[in-house]
Amino acid sequence: MLHLDVMDGHFVPNITFGAPVIKSIRKCSKLPFDVHLMIDEPLKFIPDFASAGADIITFHAESKSDITETISKIKKFGKKVGISIKPKTDTKILTPYLKYIDVVLIMTVEPGFGGQTFMENQLQKTLILKNEAQKNNLNFEIELDGGINTQTIEIVKDYPVDICVSGTCVFNSEYMTSTINKLKMR
Repeated sequence: MLHLDVMDGHFVPNITFGAPVIKSIRKCSKLPFDVHLMIDEPLKFIPDFASAGADIITFHAESKSDITETISKIKKFGKKVGISIKPKTDTKILTPYLKYIDVVLIMTVEPGFGGQTFMENQLQKTLILKNEAQKNNLNFEIELDGGINTQTIEIVKDYPVDICVSGTCVFNSEYMTSTINKLKMR
């Protein structure tokens, strides 16, 4: 899938792109689009990203939008729902929502800029979430984002992780296909 980071310069100190860019690249790929909204008020923009071609819309629990309303609106558009948490956020904030979502995205760097160092201590959150899923018969995927490369993927493989996002490692690679294949083999 393609993981697309949308940043507004408020929620995180960087700016990337919005729904029009996603809509334009949607024409070029049939891969699922995993749209990660690192924005202050995701609830306002769900219709834009849904109609632009997002398959999964992930927003931050720490955003200014009401979590329940945001989940509901994403589902109204027939999209999968993801909730992300920053490194300093406890997984307990997610507990009331886990039965309604498809993906939990754990940030393994402070969101906003690529190329940061992987925070290995965030892997404990995967164990907590997997335990919660098993205890309550829940079905959501666990995704990691930040600092994933051909070395850190070796650490990650021992944890209950379903999806790893790798940006800098892939885009800085001389042979992208080979790098992606190395990451997939883990």
